[in-house]
Amino acid sequence: MAEQRYDEGGSARDKHVPVLLDRTLELLEPALSREGAVVVDATLGMGGHAEAMLAAHPGLTLVGLDRDPDALRLAGERLAPHASRTHLVHAVYDQWAEVLADLGLSEVDAALFDLGVSSLQLDEAERGFAYAQDAPLDMRMDPSAPRTAADVLNTYSAEELARVLRTYGEERFANKIAGAIVRERQKEPFATSARLVQLLYDTVPAASRRTGGHPAKRTFQALRIEVNAELDVLERALPAALDSLAVGGRIVVMSYHSLEDRMVKRTLAERVKSRTPVDLPVELPGHGPEFRLLTRGAEVAGEQEVEDNPRAASVRLRAAERIGRGTT
Repeated sequence: MAEQRYDEGGSARDKHVPVLLDRTLELLEPALSREGAVVVDATLGMGGHAEAMLAAHPGLTLVGLDRDPDALRLAGERLAPHASRTHLVHAVYDQWAEVLADLGLSEVDAALFDLGVSSLQLDEAERGFAYAQDAPLDMRMDPSAPRTAADVLNTYSAEELARVLRTYGEERFANKIAGAIVRERQKEPFATSARLVQLLYDTVPAASRRTGGHPAKRTFQALRIEVNAELDVLERALPAALDSLAVGGRIVVMSYHSLEDRMVKRTLAERVKSRTPVDLPVELPGHGPEFRLLTRGAEVAGEQEVEDNPRAASVRLRAAERIGRGTT
């Protein structure tokens, strides 16, 4: 319930079940166990993965990033026993290079991205991420950011709204929904989620509702991605993270929708290619692959984990290891 805030109803540990925790630890273990290892958790959230990594590796230093100050506060409480080995930073993960520079770090040994909306954000109704509860149309991961979902709905043109819904929500009825939003906001600006959900029920054809899931799911995803510039941020952050990894360093990325996963797949695929011209019989020095993939395609959660933690149902995990540094 909205009024049961995390600081009143238990610790972050009680409220948060990390997705694919064992597999993440297994994939990162060779990098985390190196002497003086440093890991960057780019999406700290409530600190579940971070706590497990620090507990398993007493010599590990963790840099935790999050744009949500509430998440940082809760994670800080959870990670208090390891405070001497943590640096928690209020930052979006495309500020990766700047954060490392500020900490005097030239490279790191491991990187973790657990993308998408956090349990904290979903469970606090007033944040406006969940379409199942009436709440202000906010959807900002950082409450101090200037643009809300209501701003998008009330100020974007029909063409801009349709682009957002089609690109980020993969919504078949993007044009129809955008037109309905523009007509409705002329009567009264959008402020809360219930009115938007009702509009979507009225606009999306009944046949699609029967087979395509909740009619608000794709629109709410699209608005959230637009408000937080999630794909733009990820497109900048992934290369920065890969560039910062030491040889032998590892990265794990967990995505929760196809747009993120395709971007991760494409970025990693570029890094595992040889840059030697295909017509040469031998590998040119410094032109070999910089990374190797640690997963065959994208891994998913098992049936038992999904049963225990339904939010793991859509996860797609990819991982890679740096095996060399190419010449520039």
